[in-house]
Amino acid sequence: MTALIAQVDLVIPLVLVGIFYTAAAVCSVRELLYGRSSQGSIGWLLSLFFFPYVTVFLYLAFGWKRFDDYVRLRRRGGRNDADSQPHETQSDSALRVIHRAEEASEAWPLLVNLSPLPFLGGNEVEVLVDGRATYESIFAGIRAAETYVLAQFYIIRDDEIGNRLADLLIEKAEAGLTVLLIYDDIGSAGLSRRFLARLVKAGVKVSGFNRSRPMFPFLRPFRINFRNHRKIVIADGRRAWIGGLNMGNEYLGLSPKFNHWRDTHVRVEGPAAQAAQISFAEDWHWATGGDLPISWPHPKPLDDGEPVLVMPSGPADTIDTCAIAFTEAIGRARHRLWIVSPYFVPGEDIQTALAAAVLRGVDVRLLLPKNPDRWIVGLANECFAEMMAAQGVATYYFREGFLHQKVMLVDDDLASIGTVNFDNRSFHINFEVTLWLTEPGTIGFVTNMLEGDFAHSDEKRLADYRARPLWRGVASRLARLFAPLL
Repeated sequence: MTALIAQVDLVIPLVLVGIFYTAAAVCSVRELLYGRSSQGSIGWLLSLFFFPYVTVFLYLAFGWKRFDDYVRLRRRGGRNDADSQPHETQSDSALRVIHRAEEASEAWPLLVNLSPLPFLGGNEVEVLVDGRATYESIFAGIRAAETYVLAQFYIIRDDEIGNRLADLLIEKAEAGLTVLLIYDDIGSAGLSRRFLARLVKAGVKVSGFNRSRPMFPFLRPFRINFRNHRKIVIADGRRAWIGGLNMGNEYLGLSPKFNHWRDTHVRVEGPAAQAAQISFAEDWHWATGGDLPISWPHPKPLDDGEPVLVMPSGPADTIDTCAIAFTEAIGRARHRLWIVSPYFVPGEDIQTALAAAVLRGVDVRLLLPKNPDRWIVGLANECFAEMMAAQGVATYYFREGFLHQKVMLVDDDLASIGTVNFDNRSFHINFEVTLWLTEPGTIGFVTNMLEGDFAHSDEKRLADYRARPLWRGVASRLARLFAPLL
């Protein structure tokens, strides 16, 4: 009997060792097939071989980057169906709408090829500065909706602003409209069951994005590194809101820690709302397994409206859509390149592109928050900003509260506004969405807006970085080591 127990005691650890090394082998094969950099793959393979008991869990959370099931569910065949540009010109204004969209698409072919739809003309665009203007516009748009409301946010708080959104969605659902809401499970981890139950009870269809497949619920914990960072609201398929603001009191400047919260959002009315709806439909399909329970409208292009390109990106892409798009835009700059981001932890490709822009004689400026929301990110920001300052990039720090907007301006030709931060997470890991804008009037508005932001900022030169205490320089270099996860 004692011998039998001893044999059993020996079998159990052997089985566990076999399971871990089998899992490590599977992860290793996966990394060999789909790893995108040799350095990263070598690191994973060595760790999986020597430390499988820990590395298997880390790889499942941080290395298993392909969303195969999302790719299978993706419906990118809707380009022709959703493109509602009328090619039967009925007026001079309609002709101008088509011509502007075609010009923008021809000027930026790479951006077009990366997106589900090309530049769509005939849109009214309103750049919304800060929380009050953004929330007033979104809430007014939801109130005016007649058939359906689609909303998704990375963060929804159970506070005044979050409950104002909930009240409006409930009001519309009770009025008979179709109302769908997606939230990110990690970003909205603090959202109470009471908050969600109130929405569901009223008829709002609610889903966390990072759901697991029913047959594999144990995989859910290993999706935590892949987050849906998009902030999209769509009303009747005709109006869309996209930008940096989530739903919470801090975005209205009510946080005692940050006070003023500097952010930017965009309202788009016209055909481009359909491109945003395609992105939402893909996310909804992934999250719930079902199609949007709506009839897709075909918004009429507005007379003399401007072209807009909507670019969703994320880990389900077969190529690094986001990184390629921003590298291309940076590489096209000839006179001015202004980048505003709360997080600046770029890869080598972006660093090289920025250095090359400086050498071309471009006015390259980087605007970051002086008071970051997370200390380790602030230190990493500082390290990479110092590296860019050494290359001739002018670095500024916004001093009036917390800067959270994600904006880039290229010459007088292109502006991007959306959810993308200049970091590894946004470029390679998160699901994001960006609006690309080319109309001179909108470019001029963004230029004036950023000039105001720079006026409330302090420039930090290379000598300033090198004059800081030794401990801070060391700390920023240590924070840089965590760049792939920040």
